Formats: sequence, structure tokens, C-alpha cells
Amino acid sequence: MKAHPVEKAIKKEGFFRIAGMDEAGRGPWAGPLVAAAVILPSGSKIKGINDSKKLTSYKREELFGIILKKGEVGIGIVTNTEIDKKGLGYANKLAFYRACEDLSGKPDYLLIDGIGKYNFDVPYKTIKFGDSLVPVIAAASIIAKVVRDVLMDSYDLMYPQYGFRHHKGYGTKLHLTRLSKYGPCLLHRQSFALIKNLNYGSRNT
Repeated sequence: MKAHPVEKAIKKEGFFRIAGMDEAGRGPWAGPLVAAAVILPSGSKIKGINDSKKLTSYKREELFGIILKKGEVGIGIVTNTEIDKKGLGYANKLAFYRACEDLSGKPDYLLIDGIGKYNFDVPYKTIKFGDSLVPVIAAASIIAKVVRDVLMDSYDLMYPQYGFRHHKGYGTKLHLTRLSKYGPCLLHRQSFALIKNLNYGSRNT
């Protein structure tokens, strides 16, 4: 993936600590929303980097290790409980704020996947489909996806009846079947309409 024209223009303006930001887990019925902020050294190139959704799990994990070695990484996690209390839009912004704050050093510019308005204290630009266009945003998408997948795999050990390691909380046929049988657990997003309809006044613990 080549450097994006926007990123080149920003560097010409004197910004060099440019953090790419993306999230994983907006749509699932269960689990947290995870955002990542990544700063890569100027001139660094990572072969094969792309939108995490376009990569195999093996390739994502391989690139995950490379990104951690080469760059600075910040992680922001918002729980399903926080999503239920504040809503998905608020949770998405909160995850980005937390990821930015988790960086070891402050960025001087942010490139954020998608659209939206934020209250960062540094300049930023949103780029639709940025995870497929901008290397540093693609790096963030990989970090966020792998971190969230690891979390969902760990939750599978806590709630094996739901098959979280297979669907990562997304709305698959397997997930719906298990939900219909067992009802929602503490990891499910109770504010989502489908979960509300399945929640018969009790929660599995």
C-alpha cells in the first residue's frame, strides 16, 4: 500500500508524528469495541499491510507483530456495558480518545478511518475507507482487530456455550442459535434490539 496523498501533504506541512486510527467491533452483538492508534516511523514500509478485513487471520497476526516492533501503539477499549449506557456512537469516540491517550507520546496529527467529528486537542482528518487507502490507518485496523479477537477468544473460555471464538460476537447463524438456546450473557449488548427481544428478564452469569 502506497502512502496516501493526504498523508504526504500533512508531512509537507511539518507534521511527522501522524497517528492512524481505526476500530473493530462496532456491529457485534457481544463483546467490547476496540480502537487502536498507530504511529509508524517516517519512511517505514510494511509489506502486505491492508485493511484487516481483507487479510487472513494468519497474516493479521504476522503483521500485528511487525507493527508492534516498528511503531508506537495505543489501545482503547469500551465495554459492552459502556456501549449500553452511552450508545454506540459515543462509545466509538470514547474508544478513539482512549487509544490516543494510550500512546507513549503525543501525536501531532490524526488520520481517522470513516467519518465523524471529534474533540481531539490535535488536528485530525477523517478518511472514508481509510483502512484500505492509508498505510498507518490500515496498521491501526490490524491492531484493533487482533486485540479484539484475542479478547473474544478469552471470553470463549468463560462462556463456551456461545462459541465466541468462532464468530467473535458477530451476528452469525451459530451465534443466533446459541442465543436462542441460552439467552444473553453478561457480554451481550443489551441495548441492541435483537438482544432485548431475547432477554426474558434474566441474564446468564
